[in-house]
Amino acid sequence: MAVCGSLSSRMVSGSRTACSSLAPYIRSAAASHLLSRKPDTKNGSAHCLANASSRRDVRAFGPHRLYTTPSLAADRPSHLAGTVEEKTPGLVLSDAQRRTIYALSTPPGKAGVAVIRVSGPDALQVWRGLVKTRHAGKGKAKECEPEPWKMYRGEIVHPGSGEVLDDGLAVFFKGPRSFTTEDVLELHVHSGRAIISSVLNAISFFPFCRPAERGEFTRRAFEGGRLDLTQVEGLRDLIDAETESQRKLALRTAGGSTRARLEALRNETIQCLALVEALIDFGEGEEIEEGVFEQARGRVLKLRDTIRHHLSDNRRGEIMRSGIRLAIFGPPNAGKSSLLNFLAQREAAIVTPIPGTTRDILELSLDIGGLPVIVADTAGLRKTDDIVESIGVDRAKQLVESSDISLCVLSASDVLVRSPDGSWDLRLPPTVESLIKDDTFILLNKTDFLPPSSLANLPSRTTWAVSLSTNHGTQDFMESFAQALHRRYNLLTANGLAVEEPLITHARHRAHMENALDFLEAFLDTPPEDVVFAAEELRYAAQAIGKISGLIDVEDILDAVFRDFCIGK
Repeated sequence: MAVCGSLSSRMVSGSRTACSSLAPYIRSAAASHLLSRKPDTKNGSAHCLANASSRRDVRAFGPHRLYTTPSLAADRPSHLAGTVEEKTPGLVLSDAQRRTIYALSTPPGKAGVAVIRVSGPDALQVWRGLVKTRHAGKGKAKECEPEPWKMYRGEIVHPGSGEVLDDGLAVFFKGPRSFTTEDVLELHVHSGRAIISSVLNAISFFPFCRPAERGEFTRRAFEGGRLDLTQVEGLRDLIDAETESQRKLALRTAGGSTRARLEALRNETIQCLALVEALIDFGEGEEIEEGVFEQARGRVLKLRDTIRHHLSDNRRGEIMRSGIRLAIFGPPNAGKSSLLNFLAQREAAIVTPIPGTTRDILELSLDIGGLPVIVADTAGLRKTDDIVESIGVDRAKQLVESSDISLCVLSASDVLVRSPDGSWDLRLPPTVESLIKDDTFILLNKTDFLPPSSLANLPSRTTWAVSLSTNHGTQDFMESFAQALHRRYNLLTANGLAVEEPLITHARHRAHMENALDFLEAFLDTPPEDVVFAAEELRYAAQAIGKISGLIDVEDILDAVFRDFCIGK
């Protein structure tokens, strides 16, 4: 008991540095001392250690009940009064000692089912105190221990008062065969605000449990070796996916495809490093084949070309993940806001016949052909003396210049002019002509005011003719526009087959790959006589690639990845 007393005095004095490896022995010594004490007849608690109910309570919660807080003692029901716990000075556990975490893993609100997840070394203790199931059969029913990976139906009860909180399902995952590689308990209860709140409050009753931090479940899966950083990012992207292309890309990444490709690059870099290290360690006085350094250079050249290929993807992976930024621009009253409403299938923008109605930029996230597209409606481009409208025009021009793609909307009756020979020519307004590039898409609106012959010879650039008021030609426009986006970002080949999936899907991936390429270039520029410096460049290149998947332990990278997760994940 001297050890426990010493620990208690240190914690009272403000120190929370209790050695976790000694904790089981400390708790065991404390329990033995308390159980060997003579009954305190003055307090009327002589019966507490003798009756069966008290022994069941101690066994249900385990030795962790010796660590309590004053609030737990205050909430103790009358039938548990005078137990071992009340005779033990309350020791408040620090967050580092409370290794068992819990959180709601489904969105809050009314629904059929809510999932509450508990992970940590004491997850089984939470089951014993919270879940009440019974063996089927004749005779007296007994409480049953959970069989791992099997769903049980039972009552969810408060561990202190025994009040039934809900009738739900529970499943216990035995570590390391779980998501976090720890013991995990999942409670499937009815998704009502009062039920969820009562169950979370009941879990907080256990002194060894604490609420989870953002992304802490997934971080434990990473620390346990279940996932690498690319799979963690793929899992987050899968949760955030809003389009079919995002889902497919995130699912492959979460499944480990990016991890395998990065591992191949890193292993090849390490193989090249091994050749150079051999020259350093055994180059003098040993039988080393000639041309080893040149062999390493040849392999590095191929590796450099591979990394250059991945970097020259026009940010395809990042755009597929975060969305294609599309700017709609054109003269006033050409139909830009009508096009935005058509794409959104709702009245997202105000449409009037008055020029200059749109003054600021209006953005919407849409799904076009399975691709995430962030569409921005801009102010009509014209010369104006209105200060507010002129600011909107300047912002529109800046947005067109910075967007991934742009779509110019023109009124067909204003830009299609009949020439003397009877043909129709396209004449761009001066206000938009400087913004139209070779890769700019053009949409001619209000074709219902022109004869069909005027649309027979449209320019060779990607141009469509529609009437947004009558929906004429809009279906063909949407199909062709989606195919044009797929071609623009190399998502389809000429025959429509899928192409190689992008390796780089995040900005940090690109930064590390660019660093690795710089180190490889530095190696190639290093002469053979400086073999030590050449090996160092290869080592830096391998570390840069390893940082993408998290093989290099860098805390700021981990924090940047996990801070965007929700609490229950």
